[in-house]
Amino acid sequence: MTDLEEQFGNIDIYVFDQLLRGRIAPGMRVLDAGCGDGRNIVYLLRSGYEVFGADANPASIERVRRMASRLAPGLSPDHFRVESIERMSFADSFADVVISSAVLHFASDDLQFSGMVRGTWRVLKPGGMLVCRLASTIGIEHEVTRIGGRRFQLPDGSERYLVDEALLMELTAALGGELLDPLKTTVVQRQRSMTTWVVRKTLPTRRS
Repeated sequence: MTDLEEQFGNIDIYVFDQLLRGRIAPGMRVLDAGCGDGRNIVYLLRSGYEVFGADANPASIERVRRMASRLAPGLSPDHFRVESIERMSFADSFADVVISSAVLHFASDDLQFSGMVRGTWRVLKPGGMLVCRLASTIGIEHEVTRIGGRRFQLPDGSERYLVDEALLMELTAALGGELLDPLKTTVVQRQRSMTTWVVRKTLPTRRS
């Protein structure tokens, strides 16, 4: 294992970008919603961040707890919970930063997608940042086959719930957010498309 891999794990390059730009800073409470085996929190655990995670897969959470006990001794196992992101038990406005990396496109339909988005957004503090990466139709509109609603078959044979620019902009407004970065999309040789959606939860407007 290289020194960089040991320090950062297999971190999503777009999460790393936010670290480099100082938007994920020491002292912040970071929640990985749909954390899987914890690839995006290795550096955060090593660096003393207040890190939390949720995933519906018990085996993944067990692996994350073991990793956390090694990298951040003394951190409570309760920081990492077996639960769906639609129904996380973390309090409203809990985290300064919420990470959602390659999670939302596993929604089965519009109802579940809406629940996943709102569950993720609920735990974010006003003024906080959501860093989300999810599959989209952007750039591969003519390469995907609609199954029903927003469920599509991709050229690589997988099935995903796919968003587009219009939907992400509608969601940003409906949630009461503002884009921190323009939408950024990576197209993998006409096989799949991944869009990064970075949003700040706007502060409530004070009434005079």
